[in-house]
Amino acid sequence: MQLSKYDYLIVGSGLFGAVFAQQMTAAGRTCLVVEKRDHTGGNIYCKQIEGITVHQYGAHIFHTSDKMVWDYVNQFVAFNHYINAPIANYHGEIYNLPFNMNTFSKMWGIKTPAQAKAKIEAQKSQITGSPANLEEQAISLVGQDIYQKLIKGYTEKQWGKECKDLPAFIIQRLPVRYTYNNNYFNDHYQGIPEGGYNILTDQLLKGCKVRLNTDFLEEKQALSSLAHKIVYTGTIDSYFNYQFGSLEYRSLRFESEILNEENYQGVAVVNYTDRETPYTRVIEHKHFEFGLQPKTVITKEYSVDWKLGDEPYYPVNDVKNHNIYEQYASLALREPNVIFGGRLAEYKYYDMDKVIASALCAAQKELFAV
Repeated sequence: MQLSKYDYLIVGSGLFGAVFAQQMTAAGRTCLVVEKRDHTGGNIYCKQIEGITVHQYGAHIFHTSDKMVWDYVNQFVAFNHYINAPIANYHGEIYNLPFNMNTFSKMWGIKTPAQAKAKIEAQKSQITGSPANLEEQAISLVGQDIYQKLIKGYTEKQWGKECKDLPAFIIQRLPVRYTYNNNYFNDHYQGIPEGGYNILTDQLLKGCKVRLNTDFLEEKQALSSLAHKIVYTGTIDSYFNYQFGSLEYRSLRFESEILNEENYQGVAVVNYTDRETPYTRVIEHKHFEFGLQPKTVITKEYSVDWKLGDEPYYPVNDVKNHNIYEQYASLALREPNVIFGGRLAEYKYYDMDKVIASALCAAQKELFAV
């Protein structure tokens, strides 16, 4: 009879898997991490191009109000003082995000919070009763002008559908600030790891055995026999062989290029909110670390339809997919030796700090279970 070699087989080296591995390794447990890609770190993986740290899978800005999580990550890497202050480009008109007094002053020529509130309230009043779709929901929150210029086109590109055909609950609320504050997040702590996220990932996985280019589902039986327990961070429907159907996602496509200029757009993130521009945003990576390199790297980000085999990014949180997920979640409860965690296994869009908190919680449950 073959004896298990490891305490834990961790499927996926993104934040959930890496944090769980770090906690177990620190506690003296043995971990084998298997990763389908040719690198660790999941979607926070970075590349060095022209001396610039490039976020390979889109902008990842760390922000949290959870001091425990902030203190945890700062054990492994120093964070800079980057503040996310994206702008919106609507047919060449530039607006600050999130919606604040700078936005309203540019849009309407007003100067005071009272003027901005009056303008928004007047435009909101055209929606009476409960909003029937995303368009009505957005107008009921921020009015017609902001909806038309800063929400409609971007949202339709993001979801591949008209706003009138999207459910209202997708936009539960929209941040509106009656101050001249361009900081996108309200969290106490914010920044980017100095030198990129790979430093964090490498530190978290220190002391673990890692196998890259390894598809767990293709070698499920053999790999599962190598450990007492499995931590699974892949898509939950694929783990159960899609027996209730596949869950839906939106995917992303990235087009990066090196430009022979020092500063392309003056900010890390520009959202293109008109419908006609095919991409949703442009990222200029050097601004995440205040770079002064003679060249720059930009990435155009496109929201695209997803099919099986594509990289899943955003879960489609409608009633149909929720019901499918609940069936898989019930099956997961019957797998006592498998821990399902992370955005794919839980079919949930997680911010990075929430993934870390969830992994820390799962690890503590394991450590105190015996």
